[in-house]
Amino acid sequence: MRAEALALGFADIGVARADAAPLAGARLRQWLDEGRHGEMIWMEERAAQRGAPVGLWPEVKSVIALGMSYAPGRDPLALAGEGDLGWISVYAQGGDYHDVVKRALKALARWIVAEAPGSDLKVFVDTAPVMEKPLAEAAGLGWQGKHTNLVSRTHGSWLFLGAIYTTLDLAPSRAGDNRCGSCDACQRACPTDAFPAPYRLDARRCISYLTIEHKGPVPEEFRAALGNRIYGCDDCLAVCPWNKFADAAAANRAFLPRAEFAAPALAELLALDDAGFRQVFAGSPIKRIGRDRMVRNAAYAAGNSGDAALVPLLEVLSNDSSEVVRDAAGWAIARLLPATPPR
Repeated sequence: MRAEALALGFADIGVARADAAPLAGARLRQWLDEGRHGEMIWMEERAAQRGAPVGLWPEVKSVIALGMSYAPGRDPLALAGEGDLGWISVYAQGGDYHDVVKRALKALARWIVAEAPGSDLKVFVDTAPVMEKPLAEAAGLGWQGKHTNLVSRTHGSWLFLGAIYTTLDLAPSRAGDNRCGSCDACQRACPTDAFPAPYRLDARRCISYLTIEHKGPVPEEFRAALGNRIYGCDDCLAVCPWNKFADAAAANRAFLPRAEFAAPALAELLALDDAGFRQVFAGSPIKRIGRDRMVRNAAYAAGNSGDAALVPLLEVLSNDSSEVVRDAAGWAIARLLPATPPR
């Protein structure tokens, strides 16, 4: 099965018993009870299914965990603070991982059924109530680091995770060992102090959450810390020492950065209408946030850019049909022209 998975573009594969991560559900419940999921209400609504594989599918016996590399070929933080350019998280600079990973998962599923007729299985990548990270740790792909993301000794922090639930009783892999040690680089790197403690994330303070999941105006206390990040954030991943072992050559070519996403001009993003947004971000995971959220993010980045040449575009947006865009534009204008009162 490993050879077939690698041939399909996966970088790693492992197997865990369906009951191999018994504490994951309790940790999830605590996180939800503390309200650290913010506006991600779907996580609360399907917590029982997410907490354990049998909650979603009672017949499951084994979980096949898979990782597909998107290791970048350049410094992920290279564009940090580059005034008139936006910074898009590495994972979103290429093709939509949902489509790429699911296609490969389905192909592997067909191979498994051919090898084990009568078996039943289900494939998942990010859109179902599945705890991919603790299951991947149980299956030996790596361990959940202090930034709560999976870390691989071979592929660093740059793995898209997928899972196949199956009725087959497969021999489990050796679980991953935590190798964070005393390192706290990811905790110290976070611009918004989103980690109240190691291995705990407060999504409400996380730039990835604020730029992608949060629909309303970003709280003012975080706007300057956004810098020029317009979709996601790589800071806690990029500083992980284990990434020095990640080989960009192992990355699936579908995730090579598109030129327009590697260094997008804020001026072009600020000028996007709905049709233009859909055209630019077709085939990208970015399309899910819609035009208003992207322009909102670009306006915050413009306000942090120090580039007063962007003010005319922001003034147009101060009359935008979207309230969140108007608010962001007014804040940005006040940052670039301090004598202008906030709108």
